[in-house]
Amino acid sequence: MSWYGGWRPYVPVAQRRARAAGYAAKLAKKENRTLSPVRITGRTIAHSFWGQAWCQNLEHYSDFANRLPRGRSYARNGSIIDLQIKTGKIEAIVSGSEIYRITIEIETLLASAWKQIKQDCSQSIDSLIDLLQGRLSQGVMARLTQPKGGLFPKPAEIEIKCSCPDWAYLCKHAAAVLYGVGAQLDTAPELLFTLRKVDHLELLSQAVATESLERTVSTDATLATADLGEMFGIDLEAGNSPAPDESARTARSAPAEAQALPGDDSRLATRPRGQSRTKAAKKTKKTTKKEPPAGRPLRSKLTALASSPDGQQARKPAKRKTLAAR
Repeated sequence: MSWYGGWRPYVPVAQRRARAAGYAAKLAKKENRTLSPVRITGRTIAHSFWGQAWCQNLEHYSDFANRLPRGRSYARNGSIIDLQIKTGKIEAIVSGSEIYRITIEIETLLASAWKQIKQDCSQSIDSLIDLLQGRLSQGVMARLTQPKGGLFPKPAEIEIKCSCPDWAYLCKHAAAVLYGVGAQLDTAPELLFTLRKVDHLELLSQAVATESLERTVSTDATLATADLGEMFGIDLEAGNSPAPDESARTARSAPAEAQALPGDDSRLATRPRGQSRTKAAKKTKKTTKKEPPAGRPLRSKLTALASSPDGQQARKPAKRKTLAAR
């Protein structure tokens, strides 16, 4: 079939949509699967952080500049019948003047690059919802979306295959598919991590692990510098306690007999070899005689003198003797 000027005739958008819908129904029935078409309302392709960041990353590369405008038109008018995002691969079906199949292979993210991303973002991501909805700080956003070392692929990491007769590296059908990826990231942002073969949950686990480590170190430091007096209920000043006195050390090491109180004979009692301390103590208590207090004999003598008829005369000589002694 020949076309005027070597170009295929223009197919109106409504006709392409009707053709795409009919083909999608047949394909879903034939392959027994649910298709994932791209439906864009209005002129804005992506509304979320991840979708807009994906589209902006595409537009930063001059290699794609000439083909992207036609691809945006195809993506907006509903020409993408099916779009599947897998690990390292994007498969799509686009309705143009014919039905075309597109396969875009994207290199997975290097393990070293992913490790560096986790280290840089570990302390700035609070929850999974914040991560997927793009509620991140400016520093984390810039780190994840930077052209070199970020999550988005570079042109050298993208290999495009389309069944259309256009021999250009990026045809309008493949450009439409790349924009369709940005639209799908609005509703399923985790597909970006699937495409680059990384687990987005590792960003959260790294953050939790770092926070737990910081809490552990902080707790250890708090215990190390805590007031031991408060912990054990004693008054203790760290760093100011005097060195133990030699006499105190000797007193502590002395036997119990040397530390017995004066007048206490129970601790000085000796016991024969093999006899228990309890029996020796009982025997000592039985043999020890209780002496009357020192004040009782003097008091009894004074009472006897006071009751005797010569008590007054007996006290006078004692008084004179005391004066004479003075």
